Amino acid sequence: MAGDDEDYVYDEATGEWRPASEMKAQAAAASAVRDASGTVLADGDSVVLVKDLKVKGAGQTLKQGTVIRSIRLTDNPDEIDCRHDSIKGLVLRTEFVRKR
Repeated sequence: MAGDDEDYVYDEATGEWRPASEMKAQAAAASAVRDASGTVLADGDSVVLVKDLKVKGAGQTLKQGTVIRSIRLTDNPDEIDCRHDSIKGLVLRTEFVRKR
């Protein structure tokens, strides 16, 4: 490995020394926001509800198949911020949506 400029980091899970860039890429993939089917979500994506959801405080139910446009990611990878025609400031759990 003479001439190899890359830094290595000890991976406690595997007990091996791995390239820092590989560890960084793995950490980024683990923190990615994913929908119910495992697809990565990004700001501005449209999603579809996979089940009926009762909205607390609004007194209404969003039906399965409802399209939510222009989502925004939050600090929590399990939640997305979005708006619906009749509900402002809606926060949905990613386990109930699928990327459109």
